[in-house]
Amino acid sequence: MEHLNYIMEITPYILEGAVFSIQIYVVTMLFAIPLGMLCALGKLVHFKPLRWLLEAYTWVFRGTPLLLQLFFVYYGLPFVPVIGVEFSREMAAFVTFILNYGAYFTEIFRAGIQSIDKGQYEAAKALGMSYPRTMCSIIIPQAIKVIVPPLGNEAVTLIKDTALCSVIAIPEMLKNAKAVVARDAAVSGYIIAAVAYLAMTFVIINIFKYIEKRLSYYDK
Repeated sequence: MEHLNYIMEITPYILEGAVFSIQIYVVTMLFAIPLGMLCALGKLVHFKPLRWLLEAYTWVFRGTPLLLQLFFVYYGLPFVPVIGVEFSREMAAFVTFILNYGAYFTEIFRAGIQSIDKGQYEAAKALGMSYPRTMCSIIIPQAIKVIVPPLGNEAVTLIKDTALCSVIAIPEMLKNAKAVVARDAAVSGYIIAAVAYLAMTFVIINIFKYIEKRLSYYDK
C-alpha cells in the first residue's frame, strides 16, 4: 500500500514532462512533413545548385547525431560568426527536431515519389497536364501509400527522441524521472516513464496502421 501511494505521488510529476514530449512531437510533425515534401520536390528538379544545397542539408542532418545538433543549436550557434542566433531551450529543441526530421522525411518522400512508374508522367503529359498538376493530382497521391510505413517508423522514433531534450535542461519526461530516481534511489520513476513512452508509441503505431488500412484501396 505504501509503495502504491509512492507511485501515485511521483506519477503526476513525471507525466508533467510528457506534455513537452507531446508538444515537440506535434510541432515537429506539423513542420517537418511539409519541409520534407518541399525539399523532396526540390531534389527532383533540374536546377543543380538547389539540388546540391538540399543534398548538403540532408547529408549533414542525417549524418550527425541529433544529440550533437541539439548541443550545437543551443550552446554553439550563439558563438557562430555573423549568425550568432540565441534560442531559448524550447525553441532550440523545436528548430533542431524540425530540421533533423525534415531531412529524414525528405529522403522518404523522394524515394516514394521516384517509386512511381515513369509511365504515369508520360500519360499525364499526353493529357496536357502541367508538371505541378501531375505531381499534386497523380504522383503524390500514389506515393503516399509507399511513404506511410517508413513515415510511421520515424514517427515512433520521434516520440522516443524527445528524451534527448533533457541534455539542454528541458523538463521533459525522462529528466523528471531521473530527478525522482536520484532523489529517492528507486527505479519506479524509470518504470513509470517507460510505461508512458510505451503508451504513446502504441497510440502512434495504431494511428499509422489505421492510415495504411485506409490507403489499401490502391491494392484493389
